[in-house]
Amino acid sequence: MRSRAAGFAMLEVLLAIMLLALGVLGGAAMQLTALRTRHQSALLSRAMQLASGLAEQMRANPAQMRLADGANPYLSLRYDALAEPNPAPPAALCFGAGARCDSAELAWFDLYQLKSLVRQGLPGGRAVVCRDRAVWQGGRLRWQCDGGADAPLVIKIGWQHKNPDGSALRDEDGQFAPGVALTVGAAP
Repeated sequence: MRSRAAGFAMLEVLLAIMLLALGVLGGAAMQLTALRTRHQSALLSRAMQLASGLAEQMRANPAQMRLADGANPYLSLRYDALAEPNPAPPAALCFGAGARCDSAELAWFDLYQLKSLVRQGLPGGRAVVCRDRAVWQGGRLRWQCDGGADAPLVIKIGWQHKNPDGSALRDEDGQFAPGVALTVGAAP
């Protein structure tokens, strides 16, 4: 009489190991997705802080905000950290107790600060201040501005977004879309 072997067969062990490995890979993929999502969320939060900070600085400088669009320094902002990695400092650095700046110098200093913070805090960061009535196009924010005289002022800030595979996320024009577009209300 032959006795049957008790325990697991080799095939059952291999199947169990394969299922365990598949579960570990799934968990690792979920963790990687969570890390990427957290990183994009942090970048979005940073961009929103920068945009709202500049909006407050613009509102706090009514002398410059009342100027015609061609003379308003804020409307000259077209910054791309990849094209201009080290923004040139303005003529007057308006910080510290001894700083004596007029409203125009303060506006240029505000823009310099924003450029520096975009460069430091957002990968491949970009910032634009313009007049734009149609901020959205095809369900996405867009960099182009219509520039209408009665259009609201908009601050647009973006960075190089990534696809899940790590490649750069670009629109049909080959550009990455802005992450934030904030409309600036009227100065008091």
